[in-house]
Amino acid sequence: MTDDGERMLGGLLDATQLSAMEDLPGLVAAYGRLAGFSQTMIYVADLQQQLLVPLAGQRDVYGERLEAIRIDATMAGRAFRGVEIVEARHVMDPAAPESVPASPAGEGPQRLWVPLLSGTERVGVLGVSVQRGSEAAALLAGRLASLVSLLLISKRPYSDSYSRLVRTRPMTLSAEVLWNLLPPGAFADDRVVVSAALEPAYEVGGDAYDYAIDGDILHVSIFDAMGHDTAAGLTATIAIGSARTSRRQGTNLPATSEAIDAAIAEQVTGRFATGVLADLDLRTGRLTWVNRGHHPPLVIRGGQQVATLTSVPDPPMGLGLDLSTGLLHYQLEPGDRLLFYTDGIIEAQSPNGELFGLERFIDFIIRREADGMSAPETLRRLIQAILAHQRGRLQDDATVLTAEWRTQRQQPLTLERSRLTAPHEARGNTMIKSHRHAENQAASSTSVKSTSFSRGSNGSGWRCSSSVAYAPKRLMWAAGRGRSGRSGRR
Repeated sequence: MTDDGERMLGGLLDATQLSAMEDLPGLVAAYGRLAGFSQTMIYVADLQQQLLVPLAGQRDVYGERLEAIRIDATMAGRAFRGVEIVEARHVMDPAAPESVPASPAGEGPQRLWVPLLSGTERVGVLGVSVQRGSEAAALLAGRLASLVSLLLISKRPYSDSYSRLVRTRPMTLSAEVLWNLLPPGAFADDRVVVSAALEPAYEVGGDAYDYAIDGDILHVSIFDAMGHDTAAGLTATIAIGSARTSRRQGTNLPATSEAIDAAIAEQVTGRFATGVLADLDLRTGRLTWVNRGHHPPLVIRGGQQVATLTSVPDPPMGLGLDLSTGLLHYQLEPGDRLLFYTDGIIEAQSPNGELFGLERFIDFIIRREADGMSAPETLRRLIQAILAHQRGRLQDDATVLTAEWRTQRQQPLTLERSRLTAPHEARGNTMIKSHRHAENQAASSTSVKSTSFSRGSNGSGWRCSSSVAYAPKRLMWAAGRGRSGRSGRR
C-alpha cells in the first residue's frame, strides 16, 4: 500500500473513534482526498433492498442534496447486486442508468462504485472519483470501502438517524421488535453460505428466522406464528428467545422445541407457532432437525430438487401437545442447498387468484443458481418477484432461508483479495481490454464496464383437519397423522 493509502486509512480510523454516524461522510471525504479520491459518496441499502440511500448531509458537485437511487438498472446498483467494483466513465448524476452513453475516451476522471460489505452482508456502496490511469485506485477504493463498512456497522446499533434513513415508511410495533432480533441476511465461511429474506419488511407479524455458528455446527430455525398482529410478533419473539436460551445451554433440538412450546403457552394465551429447528454438522454434512407443524425443508442438488424432507410433523409450539416423531436425519452432499420457507412464499396470490406456488419458487431458485447468481441476490430478487406477483402488497408474511454446504459459491459474495493485492496483474489485462473495446466502440458502448473482483402432493404445510382449528393458520399435522394418539400435557 502507498504512504497516501496508509495515511488515508489510518487517519480515518483514528478520526472516527470519537464520531457519530452523521460525521462519517465528511470524514471519509476528507481522508479520501489524501489518496486522490474526490466526490466521495456513501449510500446504504434500504430495508427492502430496492434503493440505495445517501447518508445525510452529502451533496453533489452542484451543491444539491444527493437523492436515493434504485438498486436495479443503475451503475451503483450494479456494484451492489454483483458485489463487484464497477468502473464507469465519469458521470455527474449518480442515478444515471447503466445504459447512459459513454463520454469520449480519455476525458475527465474515472468513477468507481465499490460495494460496502460487512462480511458477506451487503450494506451499500461507496462512490469515488479518481484520475484516469491510476493503477492502484481499485485496490485503495476497495480497502477504503472495507473500512467504511466496518465503521457503518459499528455505529449503526445506536444511530436512529440510520434507522430512519433505511426506512421508506413507518414500521409496526411487531416489525420493530423482530428486526432488532434477526441476524444479518447473509453469512459465509469456507464451509457454508447462509442467506435469508423476509417480507413485508414494515408490517411483519409472526415470521422470523435465526441462525448461528457454534464451532462445527450451524444452527438454523424458522418460525411462523399464528396471526398477523402484535401478539403474533410477540409469539415469534418468544420462540426466538427461548430457542437461543436452550441452544446456548446445550439443549438438544426436541427439548428445545418443547421449551419453546412451554414458553409460548405460558406467555401468550391461545397462540402457537409452527417451525423447523435444525443443526447441520459442517464437517460431515449430517442434518438433524425437528419439524413442529411446518413446511418441510427442500434440498437442491446439481440444479434440481432432489429431496423434500417430509415427515409426520409434530404439533406446533404453544399447544402443549406431546412429541412423537422427534429428531429427523438427512445426509447432505457437498454443494447441496437447503431451503427453509414459510407459507407466505408459496401461497402469495395474484389479484386474479393465481398462487406463486411451490414449483415456481423452486424453479426461481434453480434458474438463478444456474445463472451464477449469489444466494443473497437470488433471495432479493425472489422477494421482488413475489411482491410483483401480489402487486406490491403481501397477504401473509413471507420468509425464506437457504444454507449451502461446502459450496464453491462463496467467491461472488466478497471482493476477491487475491486479485485486489495485485493491481497490475489483476486489473491490467482486464482494464486494457476494456479500454480498447471502449475506444473501438465509443459510438455505441455504454458508460459502464466492470472490474470484477470475484470469480466468475409435496408434504408441506399444516392443513386444518384437526379439532384444534385456528383459522388464521393452516393446520396440517392432523391430516398426516389422524386424530388419535394425542394427549395434552396441560
